[in-house]
Amino acid sequence: MTRTATLATLGLAALSLALVAMTASAQDMMRDVDLTSPAMVSAEMTRPEVEAVLAKASAARPADFTGKRLSGLDLSGLDLSNAIFRAARLNKTILRDARLDRAILDQAWLLDADLTGASLKGANLFASQMARARLDGANLSGARIAADLTGASLVGASIADAHLGADMRNQSMGLMRAVLRSANLERLNARNADLSRVDLEFAVLRGADLSGASLKNAQLGGADLTGAIVIDADFDGADLVSAKLIAPNGLDRAKNFDKAKNRERLIRE
Repeated sequence: MTRTATLATLGLAALSLALVAMTASAQDMMRDVDLTSPAMVSAEMTRPEVEAVLAKASAARPADFTGKRLSGLDLSGLDLSNAIFRAARLNKTILRDARLDRAILDQAWLLDADLTGASLKGANLFASQMARARLDGANLSGARIAADLTGASLVGASIADAHLGADMRNQSMGLMRAVLRSANLERLNARNADLSRVDLEFAVLRGADLSGASLKNAQLGGADLTGAIVIDADFDGADLVSAKLIAPNGLDRAKNFDKAKNRERLIRE
């Protein structure tokens, strides 16, 4: 291996370790990263080159873009199913209507990425940085999501049966769960989703379908749940301080609502 290749490998390893070693108080690493650097805003491949890699991929050897700089590319409509984007940079990349089913996006950077209408069924998004990403109408059903989606838009998207909650059996590196603070989740399909311990503070959940979802110990402070469907949703330990729960559908059939925190500070009208 050449000295340049060795340094590149060590650099990628260091970035991966830095991203994984996140804590509950700082799930993103943006404060320590120069987001204007070429590594974060440039692309080292073109769309035709990406398509060439996809053409050679197989079920046994999926397309591998680990650590690649793909920021700003227009990859809309591509079939990227099963592709590996571990620690890749896809900031402001356009992935409209792309297929990323079962894709590996662990530790990937997708700041301001456009995934409108994309399919990410069964995808892995562990320690991914997706602040302000646009996923309106996207399908993330069955996905494993422990990403920072602060300020993201998932209007009309689906996270049905997805796992966004913290796995308390594996938290040696800090509380790893999805962060959807101030996200627009209007009309979100979250049926049977695991949202336990997820940060949903100030999120917009108007008209969202939370049927059967686990909201155990979720942070819902200041969230807007106006008109949300909460049949069989589990509120055990959920913090509802200053949350708007106006005209909810099925609250009488919700689970453990009496065990939610700060119910007396709900906004009901």
